[in-house]
Amino acid sequence: MKFCTNCGKPLIEQIPIGDDRVRYVCPFCNTVHYENPKMVVGCIPEWKNQILLCKRAIEPGLGKWTLPAGYLEKGESVAEGARREAWEEAYARLNHLTPYGIFNLAFVSQVYIMFRCQLIDTDFRPGEESLSVRLFNEDEIPWADLAFTVIEKSLTLYFHDRKKGIFAVHMEDIEPRQRL
Repeated sequence: MKFCTNCGKPLIEQIPIGDDRVRYVCPFCNTVHYENPKMVVGCIPEWKNQILLCKRAIEPGLGKWTLPAGYLEKGESVAEGARREAWEEAYARLNHLTPYGIFNLAFVSQVYIMFRCQLIDTDFRPGEESLSVRLFNEDEIPWADLAFTVIEKSLTLYFHDRKKGIFAVHMEDIEPRQRL
């Protein structure tokens, strides 16, 4: 960040009075510009023991599979955002959104909120950000071709909980994938 969004003057980096970390501060109008983590919302859409996955048409993860998810927009609730993302990526309509996981990705300043939900019908198709969308049984999940660690973690927890017949709400820290 180089310029103040309040007055347009150049910013400096300093620790504001009463704060404990360096922030972008405007020395002219004294506006402190906070940079906060991005909220990502998504879902695990279920249909008769199958899960809807989307093959990404964009980077990052072009050509890899993912659950419908994306950045929360201003003015929407987390559930509204998850519904919107499922619609944008797969034209999927959802029912019964239930909180399922909160995943901290501090290394990229993101927090994921994932929901379990039911598909209303199977009238879905690829949205602009998807090459393909389809339902997968557990034994068909393309584990080696999942786009993100958080998606792998969400699905692993989901299938583990499904086997037990009890769905807990999870909160975990996700670390970057180790590259060999």
